Amino acid sequence: MSRTVLVTGGTSGIGRAIAELFAADGDEVVLTGRRPDAVERTAAELSARGVVCDATDPGQVAELADLLPEVHVLVNAAGGLPAPAGADLPRLHAVSADWQANLAQNLLSAVLTTTAVRPALAPGGSVISIGSLGAERRGGAYGASKAALAAWNAALSAELGPLGITSNVIAAGYVEGTEFFRGALTPERRAALIAETHTNRPGTPADIARTAHFLASLGARHITGQTLHVNGGAHTTR
Repeated sequence: MSRTVLVTGGTSGIGRAIAELFAADGDEVVLTGRRPDAVERTAAELSARGVVCDATDPGQVAELADLLPEVHVLVNAAGGLPAPAGADLPRLHAVSADWQANLAQNLLSAVLTTTAVRPALAPGGSVISIGSLGAERRGGAYGASKAALAAWNAALSAELGPLGITSNVIAAGYVEGTEFFRGALTPERRAALIAETHTNRPGTPADIARTAHFLASLGARHITGQTLHVNGGAHTTR
């Protein structure tokens, strides 16, 4: 049976790869993004439904939820590394702006979207949020926002579990083919990130997409409240 799959931040990188995989599986995919041209183009390319929505804006998120009477899979892929605050700001103002931007993009976006569509989440459904290895080390404001995402997910899982809905975080390591570094990644830094892995390769958006697809499958119905690390061994657990 075809499912309705909502993917925020679905116009590029990891979000697009996830939307593409679910669409290829025959699901009805609704993808969102902030740029109308990117939303329209990506939706047409993937045979999906595109909705322009800034996941940090409560009003826009509420309007998105009104369009969706039932959601079987929610993927909170919107987020990323915000541009630094202006250098002309006083130091503490710049710090405040950076932290608020990171929390808004990487935590509040998921909280707002999930809260808005929660009445539409179908029993047997899944909520999947994209976290980061940065939550474990050297993450700064970005890492802290992703760590908060994982903490929120644990509480969300307890709330949704009795309804038959799972909730998990995929903590991605270094993934190529995204706009995360905005062209600022040096060859030396790239080599160092790959050297941290056990697999000696960068991650790909497809790696994360396949993990998300599994978490929404029948084989993962007893996996919830978890942070799954997909990083080639750059961060190990036991």
